[in-house]
Amino acid sequence: MANQEGNNIKLGVFVLAGLFVLIFAFYMIGKNQNMFGSNFELKTRFYNLNGLAEGNNVLFSGIQAGTVKNIKLINDTTIEATMLIDDKIRKYIHKNAVVAIGTEGLMGNKIVNISPGKGASPLVAEGDLLAAQKNISTDEMLQTLSKTSNNVAIISEALKGTVLRVNGSALLDLFNDKSIGVSLKSSLKNISKATANASEITQSLNKIVAQIKNGKGGAGVLLSDTAFAGNLKEAMVRIKSASDNANQMTIQLNNMVKEIQQELGNGKGPLNTLLKDSVMTKNLSRSMDNIQKGTDNFNQDMEALKHNFLLRSYFKKLEKEKQNK
Repeated sequence: MANQEGNNIKLGVFVLAGLFVLIFAFYMIGKNQNMFGSNFELKTRFYNLNGLAEGNNVLFSGIQAGTVKNIKLINDTTIEATMLIDDKIRKYIHKNAVVAIGTEGLMGNKIVNISPGKGASPLVAEGDLLAAQKNISTDEMLQTLSKTSNNVAIISEALKGTVLRVNGSALLDLFNDKSIGVSLKSSLKNISKATANASEITQSLNKIVAQIKNGKGGAGVLLSDTAFAGNLKEAMVRIKSASDNANQMTIQLNNMVKEIQQELGNGKGPLNTLLKDSVMTKNLSRSMDNIQKGTDNFNQDMEALKHNFLLRSYFKKLEKEKQNK
């Protein structure tokens, strides 16, 4: 009888132990704990968990990496979350990784997403604190959507008023007028032609400028020929010198005219005598007449000499030489 009771006690203890192990296994599975592998801890801090709780999954680049082990309130604006990560993932997580709170599906449980950072960085160690990304809460999203909806409503009302004003204005008739479309098309063609002409002119100007730079063409020779530049400079100097001489001659003539005017005004000088002395004028006129008569007589004597038999051959010889030339 005593042996029967001892066996029953042993059986009860064995059943209770098995039940306890089964319950513990279910608990660990429910918590997504790695019962047969090694783990290490990483930490991060948020200002708002948005419903994240202990036991929620932790993903690294979309792969199951661990669970949230502990959540601790640091102060009124900071909450620290401790994550239990599978040691197999350690070699892929660097210290510059970024942590963010997400959702499984559209309305599922909260999860922690670990994303690789940019640039080179060493691997994480036990207890490292990863940087957290600022999360946008559902309330903030709803507030933003509400503001956007109000703005859309205001814009819609403004557009409605604008459309009504356009329908009642002459602008719509202008758009519906087919002749305006034809005129506009013709104007665009003319603008296109003008643009093409302007392009051709620009190309021609570019060619001219290139020729000038290379010393080709008339303008290039004028601008690049140093000898021509020197000659032009010398010519300018000569022109300036001639201009100075002309100025001096003009000054001298002005002075001479002033002296003549003074002599005529004072009744002195040979010019005044020539212009105002009637006797001298008559004598001068007689002298000119005598010179004219003497010249005529000299011409007659020369004609007579040409016909003289002694000099006739000489003058003929002169005429033949003139004809031969």
